[in-house]
Amino acid sequence: MLPTEQRIPFDRFSGCLLGQCLGDALGHPVEGFPPYECLDYLHQHVRPLWNGKGSTQTSRIGQYTDDSQLARELLESIVACGNFDPDDYARRLVSLFTTNRVVGKGLACDAAVRRLAGGVSWEEAGEPAPSAGNGTAMRAAPVGMMYHTRPTEMIRVAKEQGWITHRDIRCDAGSVAVAAAVALALQGENRPVEFVNGVARHVMPIDTSLGELITQLPAMLEKDIRDVADWASRAGIEPGYPNGWPGISPFVVGTVLWSMYCFLKTPDDYFASVWEAIAVGGDADTTAAITGAISGAYNGTTALPQHLLGMLHDHGTWRQNDLQKLCSEAYQKYLRDGLYGK
Repeated sequence: MLPTEQRIPFDRFSGCLLGQCLGDALGHPVEGFPPYECLDYLHQHVRPLWNGKGSTQTSRIGQYTDDSQLARELLESIVACGNFDPDDYARRLVSLFTTNRVVGKGLACDAAVRRLAGGVSWEEAGEPAPSAGNGTAMRAAPVGMMYHTRPTEMIRVAKEQGWITHRDIRCDAGSVAVAAAVALALQGENRPVEFVNGVARHVMPIDTSLGELITQLPAMLEKDIRDVADWASRAGIEPGYPNGWPGISPFVVGTVLWSMYCFLKTPDDYFASVWEAIAVGGDADTTAAITGAISGAYNGTTALPQHLLGMLHDHGTWRQNDLQKLCSEAYQKYLRDGLYGK
């Protein structure tokens, strides 16, 4: 059993997964939309719901997407196996995809899972470079949850869980960045310079370019948010390359930068952080999911309105109580075994 002074409060632990699912569900209805439509949606639908003045019965909000489905399956796999088992996680992905339960599946993930289903091993199934989508980073938050006191293992697991679908170093670095950001948030770190240096320290050996971009985030907090969104959307992309997305595209570099920026801009306010993640448009469910996971890990479940948590579901299942039960099982293993704290 971990000593009391070393324990992360359960409220923060569960806040990570629930914060991800809620951000994901809030961003899902406007995935791929331009900024002006996202802002209209936020003002007309999200703000009233957040304030308890809208109706969850008639809202489009509730279903979360592959971002949280894959993160949930990763956490469930770690709990069931007692540690990360890539073969088990790969089997779970195959089951999820082949039964058509995935919401908004990414092209690279889908192609990799098809190879897995055809008998290709997890070591060889991932999409090779230059495919560098955000499909690995979007599901990496549980790695930060479960390995936040073991950085070497955290880095290994963050990379390995991503290799199943993507084999580009930028995806490796993005997954590690999200896991490290969650780990720091769980430990109560929100000072911009210390936060980004803590993340960049783990990212630099994998991808120096992304690590250096992360270290620029504190300076970005002083700039106009529209300029920051433009910077993040172009980061790591060759000049003139037409990505075809408004706002933040599914490219892993921009996704990670924007999500971390949104947290650091308003670290004590989950709603404000997720609002900005969605407001600039593009891959809004993913940016809101990652931002929500980091902010939820820092602010805890108590920062999330119960009436909105109650609307979460995955095809009518895996609702709030089921997600909290999974978090409780993960937390008890973390405390009882000390597996992730030694």
